[in-house]
Amino acid sequence: MFRRRLPSRAADAPPTSRVESAAGTFPTSAVRAPLAYVVALTIPIVTLELAVDDRTVRLTPLLILLPAFPAAIGTVRQTVYAVGWVLIVVTGVLIYRPLPSWYDYAVVMVLAATLGALCVLTCHLRIRRERDLRRVRSTAVALQRQVLRPLPVLTDRVIVDGVYLPVEQDRLVGGDIYEAVASPYGTRLLFGDVQGKGLPAIGAAFAALGAFREAALREPTLTALVDDLETAVVRHNAFAQQTGEPERFVTALILGIDASTHTQAVNCGHPAPYLLDTGTVTPVQIGDPGVPLGLADLAPKPRTVAWFPFPTGATLLACSDGVTEARDTTGAFYPLEERLRDWADVSPWEVADNLAEDLSRHTAGEQRDDITALVVRRAS
Repeated sequence: MFRRRLPSRAADAPPTSRVESAAGTFPTSAVRAPLAYVVALTIPIVTLELAVDDRTVRLTPLLILLPAFPAAIGTVRQTVYAVGWVLIVVTGVLIYRPLPSWYDYAVVMVLAATLGALCVLTCHLRIRRERDLRRVRSTAVALQRQVLRPLPVLTDRVIVDGVYLPVEQDRLVGGDIYEAVASPYGTRLLFGDVQGKGLPAIGAAFAALGAFREAALREPTLTALVDDLETAVVRHNAFAQQTGEPERFVTALILGIDASTHTQAVNCGHPAPYLLDTGTVTPVQIGDPGVPLGLADLAPKPRTVAWFPFPTGATLLACSDGVTEARDTTGAFYPLEERLRDWADVSPWEVADNLAEDLSRHTAGEQRDDITALVVRRAS
């Protein structure tokens, strides 16, 4: 689960003893475990084999299946050791209690050797696939750093912190985006959700974020900033259409925070935030949500700016629709406002963490959409 800051490699390393292998980094105990299990399973099988007087009941051939265990979770070396151990044990037992014919003995040994070789090959292919996945994940981490800056984000007006949990955790890059820019006109905030998930939607995310980072410093009004975002998404969709990619829209909430106690907002189809102030929780009234970015031509009227109070020391909680539309096993929506009222006395920085944990319980761990919960604390 990707939460808060992207950790450095040094921060990832736990204090326990670890060893490097072809399959990656494992705790020392985990490296020894597959071979220990193979030996432990061998003992009862051989014991029963020798204890049964009926020579028509033979359990030794079952041993040839044991290398599959280290092949599934261990290294190639462990799998080779397991295959060698099984061949030695099977040979010893069959010499002590011979099979009816040399033909039967040859069949058992050929099967043991063949299955052992397949186990080694399977282990090698699994490790190569895991190595490729780690390489892709490292690329995704680097891409994540370029698309979304690690939390918290600090400007002269606000501190932005929270949790970001893409539904495709192995890819790290989800459809939700956010940004905070300190401009000559105050702090501009963007909370958005790109249609689609993962890497296919990253082009639209780059287009929206790049346009926001540039326009937030240039445009004096919030409506002009939003017009630039609209143009960027439309231009991206035109290019995507030429290359055969589907067009995408972006739901977004854009805020402008300056020295005034009131904050500007332009809502482009994004869920409205909540204001947490002096133990109370209220939904922010910013009017009806407009159309998402990229669909302005379908709107009957242009987007307008709404104002709402955001006093010093208050906190805004902006959530994606992965929060507001989360359902439990009965299909009931997540009661966001009710939960926020229960946490009215909790530190603002704990609200997002509590929300992520409570959502996991509500959905029984079945996350169906990206979850982003950002806490915006107005500085004094």
